[in-house]
Amino acid sequence: MSTTTMSPGRPRRALPPLMQLTDAAAERLRALYAGGEAGRLLRVSVKTKGCSGLSYDLSWVAAPQKGDEQVTDKGVTVLVDSKASLFLIGTVMDYEIKAMSAGFTFTNPNEKGRCGCGESFHV
Repeated sequence: MSTTTMSPGRPRRALPPLMQLTDAAAERLRALYAGGEAGRLLRVSVKTKGCSGLSYDLSWVAAPQKGDEQVTDKGVTVLVDSKASLFLIGTVMDYEIKAMSAGFTFTNPNEKGRCGCGESFHV
């Protein structure tokens, strides 16, 4: 009778959180959830679009879709499309107010480049 002992492998490195929110993004989402978007959740996905190939897509939904990841940060919940998860690991979502515009922005460590207008990215 023979026995086999398995030596422990390398310890697995912890994955970064799927997505994090800045204080500004969390504050803006709280205001939206309390106002006109009450009872709905923001859903983040990635669509094939633009000259670089991928674009962030934000939509309001009443309930999670099958397979959606639920991200809760700073007491605020955002849904992430399961198909977008691999593209978004480690992404930080912010809310920026500029002189002529305001909106959610993404700092994604997986991006390898963006198109000139900033509407799309590639990984």
